[in-house]
Amino acid sequence: MTVIDTPTPARPRRRTGFRLADDWQYLLGAAMLVVSVAFALLYPLLPGYDPYGQDLTAKLLGPGAGGHLLGTDNLGRDTASRLALAGRVTLLIVAIVVIANAILGMIIGTVSGYFGGKIDNVLMALADVQLAMPMILVLTALAAALGPGVVLMVVVLALTYWVGYARVARTTARSLRQRDFVLAPKLQGASTTRILRSHVIPSVFKQMLILASTDIGAVILLMSAFDYLGLGVQAPLPSWGSMIGDSQKYMREQPWQAIIPGIAIFLVVSGVNLFSQRFTGENGQGPIRRMRKKIRRS
Repeated sequence: MTVIDTPTPARPRRRTGFRLADDWQYLLGAAMLVVSVAFALLYPLLPGYDPYGQDLTAKLLGPGAGGHLLGTDNLGRDTASRLALAGRVTLLIVAIVVIANAILGMIIGTVSGYFGGKIDNVLMALADVQLAMPMILVLTALAAALGPGVVLMVVVLALTYWVGYARVARTTARSLRQRDFVLAPKLQGASTTRILRSHVIPSVFKQMLILASTDIGAVILLMSAFDYLGLGVQAPLPSWGSMIGDSQKYMREQPWQAIIPGIAIFLVVSGVNLFSQRFTGENGQGPIRRMRKKIRRS
């Protein structure tokens, strides 16, 4: 009898390193982010930076006219200066909102997933109620009662955008609570606080960082929509959304007043989405996509 050896198919090797042909989107996303952030941080250091100075004799100038890099607005204020300041304001608020949501969602999700039982039911019911509440209507109602402002917008976004983080943290904590490295210190008498701090939260924190990197673009779009409607940043402080809202009266005559901040939003949101592909992965193999599959099963 002749025995034919069937060759074992080789496992596909995991690619390491960076190749421009495959990773050009990451490089493009990083470049878009660097250009946007560098402009917001470095342009105020240049001479002539004045986001509040008005000159009605030089209003609505085109890009490059009168010594203004990006022209002027309807009050004669330098558009480039206001765009840079608006970038600082927008990115700072987005960072605060994302960090606040990540921390709140991590705490709620970790407690829910690790302890389970009634605590899990109550916290997840709270998350379901939160998902059913439209943020824009909540913010509109509160703005009508308390008056619009940055603080109100940040509080509303920070208290209503945590559910996604909580679900990821809950799934991770549930998968870790039966692991040996979590059960061993528990059997040795370690406190629950120490177990969570030393063994559970570090793993959950990594997932929060990955999820936060993919949510920055969504928060920027949401915040810009609120600013456009006049529910967020108030004059004279500029933001990209409020700049678009203020320029809508001049869309026919001077369309660049809305196009320029729109390009800024596009660069940051697209840059974040392209760069975050490194974390989401392709063909369902990225950590975010794997985590979403676990959430659906749970």
